[in-house]
Amino acid sequence: MKKYSLESIDHFTRFVLGDTASFNWLMNNGYKEFFATLDAIRDEKRAFQYLMDNKHVVLAAFVNAVWDDEKAFAFLMKAKAFEWAAMANIINGDEKAEDFLKKIKKENYILLAHAIQSRIHQDGDYNVSPIGALKNMLNFKKAFKKE
Repeated sequence: MKKYSLESIDHFTRFVLGDTASFNWLMNNGYKEFFATLDAIRDEKRAFQYLMDNKHVVLAAFVNAVWDDEKAFAFLMKAKAFEWAAMANIINGDEKAEDFLKKIKKENYILLAHAIQSRIHQDGDYNVSPIGALKNMLNFKKAFKKE
């Protein structure tokens, strides 16, 4: 399991919130898996496949745990990826998970969880807006288009 520095987690958080400088930092320092993680959470199948193909199984399990996959959460616990498991729980509304991360002095992960949660809510709001609904209809048609 790859261990991430607090600096990389901070840049991931800022990237999720839309910071271009952090995007560049992550790109220049070889953290493409973070881009794939956010895209996979946003239901991009290729991004999830990238995580699996490149053996970022903890991040892939985190993505699934965010969407309430109990087996993925159990995998994170078994792999001792407690920060990622706690973040998934925070995103899913568990306040005790936030207390756990504070207790182990990993507040950076709390900030990342809230940034991801905010992005999920933004995406949901966008999908129900008139422009988002139109975009979804066009994507729906593209999904059934024969190649």
